[in-house]
Amino acid sequence: LALASMVVHRRGGEITASDRHPLAADFLRANLVLNSLPTMPYLTGNWETENQALGRFDLIIGSDLLYEPDQAGQLASFIERHAERAAEVLIIDPDRGNRGAFKRRMEILDFTLTETRLLAPLHDGAAYHGRLLHYRRTAISRASSTSA
Repeated sequence: LALASMVVHRRGGEITASDRHPLAADFLRANLVLNSLPTMPYLTGNWETENQALGRFDLIIGSDLLYEPDQAGQLASFIERHAERAAEVLIIDPDRGNRGAFKRRMEILDFTLTETRLLAPLHDGAAYHGRLLHYRRTAISRASSTSA
């Protein structure tokens, strides 16, 4: 749990981990100890409700978040609530088939997408067939740039 957050944390990045699972904070603490890492900020990140304490970020990262069809809208809404106007979002998607709806929602939110196929071998030698979804949004929205 929180592997991406721990990598950023280990490399000296300023990061706040979040998850909706009620035991996530306990799992994170245990993983930090197992990896000899200092404590890391953690706040609940339920996609369906607002947590104002979580704040806004210029970079949001996540891995394997689109595992249910209805989560595309929930995740996009969470990102909208917690992304700065100018922001990047990095999502690793293992091709579970729920990417299309998420891509459409992110486009409505003025994010542009660069999609990269990931074909790295897994530990057993089989190819990983996921994608890196790299979204960017600038401080100037399309609506304000077309009306000027």
